[in-house]
Formats: sequence, structure tokens, C-alpha cells
Amino acid sequence: MTSTTLFWIFSLISLLSACMVVSLSNAVYSVLFLIIVFCNTAGILLLLGAEFLSFLFLIVYVGAIAVLFLFVVMMLNIKTNSVKINYTTIILIGFLISLILSFQFLAAIQIDFEVYSNLGIDLAKTNFPTITIWIQENNLPSNVESIGLVLYTSYSLVFILCAFILLLAMIGSIVLTMNQRSGVKKQQISLQLYRNQNEVIRFVDLRKN
Repeated sequence: MTSTTLFWIFSLISLLSACMVVSLSNAVYSVLFLIIVFCNTAGILLLLGAEFLSFLFLIVYVGAIAVLFLFVVMMLNIKTNSVKINYTTIILIGFLISLILSFQFLAAIQIDFEVYSNLGIDLAKTNFPTITIWIQENNLPSNVESIGLVLYTSYSLVFILCAFILLLAMIGSIVLTMNQRSGVKKQQISLQLYRNQNEVIRFVDLRKN
């Protein structure tokens, strides 16, 4: 199975899952199909040679955000209501948005490279973009290595500041959500270790003469 076949399979499953996300009335099923969309998008990015973005999708979106959505939806116990929705307006708006995005996508890339070769135009001597399959460039460093070198050298201070801000946010959320109750007995290990056994143990003679 070639990479092109895998690309079309992942793309088809992603589109079908995305349609199921917006069409299902059950929020739990929608989140599950959203996870499928993220997994297939990660597979597409991996085929295109963007390993860092692919692993980022799996770790951040699937491993954190989507699972968080799933737990929140299951805990809220959302009930479906019988509100009538005008699907004609939704389909029209969706078609217009899809049309605009398609025009932007086609304007951003060149999809008809064979026309220029048939006309005898050398793409190397023109300003037209060319496609480079980066996964076949074995001698070059991967994008994970390139991003790591840039992130930990040129932007190391910004990276440390972002980590410090996230640490403060995590500590703040933990402190705000702590429910401190008064009168709760707590275990004090230091007092237990320094206790004298002669003061805490008492022998009682149960035999009666």
C-alpha cells in the first residue's frame, strides 16, 4: 500500500468523521468521532513528513483535550432537547464557508503542475512553487530535530518563561480548587516518631484472683 493510498484513506475517514461530529445529536458520540478525526489527521501529517505536528496532535489534542471533552460531557449528563432546527439554513451557510475555504486553499497552492511541463516551462527557472517530498530526504535532519534545535537555542528563554507561566497556572488552579475543612484530623508523622512507648503502652492484668 503506497503513501498516496494511505493519504486518501485517511482523508476520507477524516471527512466522514467530521461530518458525523456535526450531525450527531449525542455529544459523547460526537467527541468520539472528533478523536477519530484527530487520529487520521495525525496520520496524514505523518505521511507528509511533519512528524512533530503529528505527534503534537496525538499528545495534545487526542491525549488531553479530546479526553477532557469526553469526561466533561459524560459528567454533565447532557440531555437532548426537541428543538426544531432549520437544516436548510445550516447547509447553505456550510456550503458558503466550504466554498470560501476551497477557493483560499486552491489559491494558496499550485495543483496543476503537469500543465507547465506540457507547455515546456521549466519550473526550476520560474517562480512557481515545486513539491519536495521531505520524507525521502534521508540526509537532512527531521523537522523534530530542526524544531528542537531552534526551540532550545534561539528561543530557550521564551520556552522557559512559557513553562514557568504554565506552572504558575497549574499551581493556582490547584490552590483555588482545594477545599480546606476545619476540624479534620491529620496524621503527624513527627509526633508519632517521638512518642515514648512507656507513655502510650499500658499493661493491664486481666486475671482475677
